[in-house]
Amino acid sequence: MTLRIGVLGASRIAEFAIVDPARELGHRLVAVAARDPHRARAFADKHGIERVAGTYADVVSDPEVDVVYNPLANALHAPWNLAAVAAGKPVLTEKPFARNHIEARQVADAARTAGVTVMEGFHYLFHPVTQRALQLAADGTLGELVRAEVRMAMPAPADDDPRWSTAMAGGAMMDLGCYGMHLLRRLGRPSIVSARAEQRFPGVDARCDVEVAFPGGATGLSTNSMVADDYSFTLRIAGTMGEVLVHDFIKPHDDDRVTVRTAAGVSVERLGTRPSYTYQLAVFAAHVETGAPLPIDLADAVENMAYVDDAYRAAGMAPR
Repeated sequence: MTLRIGVLGASRIAEFAIVDPARELGHRLVAVAARDPHRARAFADKHGIERVAGTYADVVSDPEVDVVYNPLANALHAPWNLAAVAAGKPVLTEKPFARNHIEARQVADAARTAGVTVMEGFHYLFHPVTQRALQLAADGTLGELVRAEVRMAMPAPADDDPRWSTAMAGGAMMDLGCYGMHLLRRLGRPSIVSARAEQRFPGVDARCDVEVAFPGGATGLSTNSMVADDYSFTLRIAGTMGEVLVHDFIKPHDDDRVTVRTAAGVSVERLGTRPSYTYQLAVFAAHVETGAPLPIDLADAVENMAYVDDAYRAAGMAPR
């Protein structure tokens, strides 16, 4: 089955997260809308999208759109995911799932009631580099978990970027820290011990670091900076018998190394530079087409937003 995909917005992330994967997998991009119609036209022309719709609502309601991709600013995730659910359209939504836990729960409840899939786009989880690291943590190779660290850093977005906007639910914890919480939760059910944020504007964090503890005594760390000199996205899992380092779990197409250290020595595995977004769309499409299972669900999305909210509270900030 060839999916007919409608795109909300003409964001840069859409090129990597939906345009390229759809082209590789043979799905059609049938409609796009943006606040600026000229930008929507330029985006459609550049990427071969079949037509430009007048509004987001036109995309969602289009009978020739099978599924909706939502890469809008954080504050617009929930409203337009709800609109797609009301129209009976499955949604692949960018993370974070919503502005906060309450809003996430509203979307999840609506999706369950309507029987419509809404999947949060944690693309990293679908790539072999992440799957390998989690396998090593689960199969005993590393021994008992001791420490897990998710370190994320990126240069500052432009001053007018929605990630710096309170109204658009911006901030480092929202944009990056949601990954850290999601990854640490793959290893157990951590509790937040402490958090520290540096605010660029009142209510908008440029940095947010979160320490967690696992029931068995292991500890974890999620560091998140939107004011770094360069990009860096690493995952390290250390156990009593060894450790694994994923050198770039967000962009494995740039660096697909997984370094494993045990008593047997050090090995470097290369697990392929096919983008994680392509793996993600393949799984999402299979679910829509045949009902194939997804590795994450609505309950996971709601719980992750609860962790993000709690991290903000621990840092002395209000949730979005």
